[in-house]
Amino acid sequence: MKKKILKQTKLLFALFALSFYSYSALAQGPSVTGTVKASDGMPIPGVNIVQKGTTNGVVTDFDGNYSIDLTDGSKILVFSYLGYQTLEETVGSRNTVNVTLLEDTQALDEVVVIGYGTQRKSDLTGSVASVSSEDITQVPSSRVDQVLQGRAAGVQVTQTSGAPGAGTVIRVRGGNSITGSNEPLWVIDGIVVGTNFNLNNINANDIKSIEILKDASSIAIYGSRGANGVVLVTTKNGAGAGVGKPQVSVNLYTSMQMVPEQPDMLSQAEQIAFTNESAQFRSAALPFPDDPSTYPNNDWYELLMGPSPIYNADVSIAGTSENGNVNYYNSLNYFNQDGLIISSGIEKYIFRSNLDLRLSDKLKTGFRINYSRINQDNGVVGFGNVFANLPTQPIYNEDGTFNGFDEVIGAPWSNPIANAKLNTNETFTNNLLATAYLEYSPWKKWMIRSTFSPEFNNIKQNRFISSQSPDLLEVGDLGRASVRTVASTGWNNENTVQYQSDLGENHNVTALAGASFQKVYTEVAEAEAFGITSDATGFNNLGFSDPTRSVVTSDYDSFQVASFFGRLNYSYKDKYLLTLVGRTDGSSVFAEGNKYEFYPSIAGAWKISEEAFMQNQSFFYDLKLRASYGKSGNQAIGPYRTLGLLTEANTSLNGAEVPGLTLGRPSNPKLKWETTTSLDIALEASMFGGKLFTEFNYYQKETNDLLLDVTIPRQTGFTSQLQNVGSLENKGWELLVNSTNVSNENFNWKTTLTLSSNKNKILDLGGVDFIDVTVDAILGSGNTRLIVGEPVPVFTGVRYLGTWKSQEEIDASGLTDPQVVGGPRFEDLNGDGIISTEDNVVLGDPTPDLIYGFENSFSYKNLDFSFYFQGTTGNEVFNLRTRNHYFNRGETTKFGDLRNRWTVDNPTSDIPRAGADSVTNTPSNSEYVEDGSHLRLKTARIAYNFPVEKMGWGDSVKNMSLYISGSNLLLFSNFRLIDPETSNFGRNGLGNIAQGYSDGEYPNPRVLTVGLNVTF
Repeated sequence: MKKKILKQTKLLFALFALSFYSYSALAQGPSVTGTVKASDGMPIPGVNIVQKGTTNGVVTDFDGNYSIDLTDGSKILVFSYLGYQTLEETVGSRNTVNVTLLEDTQALDEVVVIGYGTQRKSDLTGSVASVSSEDITQVPSSRVDQVLQGRAAGVQVTQTSGAPGAGTVIRVRGGNSITGSNEPLWVIDGIVVGTNFNLNNINANDIKSIEILKDASSIAIYGSRGANGVVLVTTKNGAGAGVGKPQVSVNLYTSMQMVPEQPDMLSQAEQIAFTNESAQFRSAALPFPDDPSTYPNNDWYELLMGPSPIYNADVSIAGTSENGNVNYYNSLNYFNQDGLIISSGIEKYIFRSNLDLRLSDKLKTGFRINYSRINQDNGVVGFGNVFANLPTQPIYNEDGTFNGFDEVIGAPWSNPIANAKLNTNETFTNNLLATAYLEYSPWKKWMIRSTFSPEFNNIKQNRFISSQSPDLLEVGDLGRASVRTVASTGWNNENTVQYQSDLGENHNVTALAGASFQKVYTEVAEAEAFGITSDATGFNNLGFSDPTRSVVTSDYDSFQVASFFGRLNYSYKDKYLLTLVGRTDGSSVFAEGNKYEFYPSIAGAWKISEEAFMQNQSFFYDLKLRASYGKSGNQAIGPYRTLGLLTEANTSLNGAEVPGLTLGRPSNPKLKWETTTSLDIALEASMFGGKLFTEFNYYQKETNDLLLDVTIPRQTGFTSQLQNVGSLENKGWELLVNSTNVSNENFNWKTTLTLSSNKNKILDLGGVDFIDVTVDAILGSGNTRLIVGEPVPVFTGVRYLGTWKSQEEIDASGLTDPQVVGGPRFEDLNGDGIISTEDNVVLGDPTPDLIYGFENSFSYKNLDFSFYFQGTTGNEVFNLRTRNHYFNRGETTKFGDLRNRWTVDNPTSDIPRAGADSVTNTPSNSEYVEDGSHLRLKTARIAYNFPVEKMGWGDSVKNMSLYISGSNLLLFSNFRLIDPETSNFGRNGLGNIAQGYSDGEYPNPRVLTVGLNVTF
């Protein structure tokens, strides 16, 4: 995947050919030009200028300039812009009209995107967190979800791994489901793309803003899809980019990923000593009888990992026609990232075109198109290979061929160097996401909007294991290959009618009604071949294999959703706000009688600062109290889960075995939606003339009718059935603080702080006290449990008490299991003489007590500087590597802690002796659970903004900046594997609940970036 940067740039510009639109107004009167500036003399782009009494209008370009051809009628221009007082200026006989707009402190308010519309933040009755494009692009990232971390209170974002293209796990105010997904719903430009949309398909530089809907009032408009929160992504358009002449922006950066700090492991000589000790304790032959210097000393970190580059190039063309009737935004992005570990990487091509056309004063149309092509090397070498292999393991045999045998274990060995050179695991993805809309305003206060949004996904994964793989040669096997294809097609149709009116001087009403329809269907086909004799065709001809061993599978599923919704916003004197929302959803995944559910919500807000008794004080600039209550839902199951499942089962007929089918899963037509009821109370305060803004939220959520696999009588022929039986709750608080500390002509300093805490608790599990969840086949059940009254999940196991110091201690313990002096000692909680799951206690859980983010940004003249910290406190991590690298025998590498292990010469140590595991069983225990609290310097950035006007470039260059940034620069943590931010089970399946597990995931690199942004 490595390519020279010159070749990349040529390719980018060769492929980039985008159209733009330019219309001229059919004016009959004189032409008027001018410049619009703020009171500080700075030009204001995007100001709306309309000839009063007509629809003739334009907007200012990036430099605040405008040109308008007047039509017959009024010779008065109306200048309006959000946050500034509207100004009317009589033209008279002038051809040049320059104006200065004054800030309107009463109107100075952020506009945020909500479900099916926009709203002033001061008018919100629900909880909505906003992330601007400046925050998103502050430090380059391949995925937009990665930059949300710590920037929105109440939103926990966990990086699953540091592999190129790896996603995140997102929890908005905790998880609401056990069986179903806990990921938020993603909506891109109004297109509902679901919870598992591949965010690699979206270019972060195309995004204008992100809003996260968190409470019942804001998410109820999405009904059954919104229980886990909703993330609204709005991409850029041409508004404010320039009038007539298109605005061209170029964003180039290159990054170098550095290998982070490595876990502390025993050195080669120390490992040899441990392995020999272990063998000697078992009375086995010494694996390394000679001097350590005579054996290999392979540094697997250096052999398998190393600094790797990232290249990115963005080009966009945006603008607005002369008469303001057309705006457009077109972009092309090329991204190439090599992984820290060999044979991993990702390469992306993304094209976007956004177009808005005003056909008349009543009719508007447009489209959004996003096409992406992703080539991903999934890697054939895992991070576990990096530190699990003994340094003494030889890579090559004496004849120069790859070694495939581990002499210490006495078994075939998967050689990571051979795997990287011989084997393949790659995925190619094509995604087309589009929407077309039509807006019609038959009367001034009415708007009718209809959208149609198709999505097409085609994914092909190729895997090949060479016939020359040394571990296969050791057992006399041949090569194998597989090809897997996924074709997914879906469409979404949204139809809304909106009415907005002032009912007298004190009353304002906005009403929205709509209907939504969605269908998605997916086909999967996979063929796997074994016994491939030649590498000549790899996975491209599966016929070169043993036909008796071939495996062919296919799958199909689909679902449909029909929804009807409405929202009413009422305002009295702009002080008392009321929002009513209701949505009815029907889903094909449920049986008749349970397909439809209604989700209502109510919310209110009181602008305390607008009251008469607040007018004679200067402390509070704005003060608002709001509250909401309502319901939302979760399908929680995939298609066909209400139905019984047929599975393959062979039987005997006339003495011969014949294939057949049997019922492998019981049906349950009574399954219904999981329902979450939410309460949110918040106080927003802006103080010191708006320089300090704070928002505090308290919330409580309860989810009922949880879908769980419940044990049923064996007489039914099954052991369990999926039923609606459980419930759980989340409650917590959030705090957001935005502060402008210093603001003057040359120097600005701003601070943002986000704090949040969520407490999760199971209320009911269908009548049982706990359910064991198996996350590790060797540890078995009992290491993770769902327990009534505890969070989802908790880590469970026995308490580790150190080591046995004498035989007398062992004899007095009453344990009947074999024990050994220097071996691990566990608590026999119930005193039955056996260490078992009956002795398990709660050892911790992955939910942090506190999640925080802290950012400071400074600007001095042409220099900008910012740094951003994020972290967690009070969460635990279950280290699945502890079994192999702390307790087990010497065939695998060991943590550096074991330098101080128990020996005859070190009899007081609480670290087990080498070889003790051959006598003592090692259950899930407290040594596996470590503190996951951490503090990370997530980003730091310094930028220089060139004074293009002073440099004489102003005629051709609007702005240019050069920046240097770093991410993941510092990490403060006591975790053995260094980085506790991990998610071994990802975001789906077991990952719905089993968070906080680490098994040596792909490390997060330190990244240094140099970039250039230029706008022409």
